[in-house]
Amino acid sequence: MIKVHELTKIFKVRDNDFVAVDHVSFEVQPGSVFGLLGPNGAGKTTTMRMILGLLPADEGYAEISGVRSDRDPNGVKRQVGFVSASAGVYQWLTAREMLEFFGDIYGLDPEESDAQIDALAKLLDFERILSSRCTTLSTGEKQRVNLARALMHDPPVMILDEPTLGLDVVGSQVIFDYIDLLKKRGKAIVLCTHRLEQAQRICGQFGLLHRGEMVNNGSLAQLRNETGKEDLVSMFIDLIRQSENDDGSEVGNALGTNGVAC
Repeated sequence: MIKVHELTKIFKVRDNDFVAVDHVSFEVQPGSVFGLLGPNGAGKTTTMRMILGLLPADEGYAEISGVRSDRDPNGVKRQVGFVSASAGVYQWLTAREMLEFFGDIYGLDPEESDAQIDALAKLLDFERILSSRCTTLSTGEKQRVNLARALMHDPPVMILDEPTLGLDVVGSQVIFDYIDLLKKRGKAIVLCTHRLEQAQRICGQFGLLHRGEMVNNGSLAQLRNETGKEDLVSMFIDLIRQSENDDGSEVGNALGTNGVAC
């Protein structure tokens, strides 16, 4: 499981303190999906970087399988798999060579790495392209290779950052199937996305961030009870309007059409 306890990050901006993340706490149990949601500038990326051990927190910590980010950030990295829409592939390596490379980084011996690659290729249906150079792969095929990369070391926690960004319906369905697979394998999953309708479909728990603070945290039923709103889009619009107390112009910037936050 993952436990985030009072994570706080303060940046210096022109000699002033800017609180990017303000004592954020939440827990994610094995086999469940937590949606980390919020408009641009809410603190989602900073929170993820602290959970991943890439950015030291000023206060608080993330704990994964007993390993704390404030005591052993490298140990935390070994406990997490990270999937991002911006992740690329090494063009001149074959799919197998790329996965072997990451297996080596994660400390797998060659036999263990090969077995994991074959199992993941079968599971994610890309066995036929294992010997193909990544530069020849389609977007969907590259996507599958990157999904396998994040699972090479079989981590207990997965963090997915905008995994469906730029994907069509078929590509997005691959991500949904992948998340179902992770849940069945007992992974604790944090999903960071602007696509609120997808988050509502996938996640069992939600954390709504705004201006670095966790303003709501719970199941959809709990959030409905707290906010009086039926869906995440309505909750976001109401949250932003209340907190900004202006003419509502920020709502248009923070939330696009069809329930997609920008």
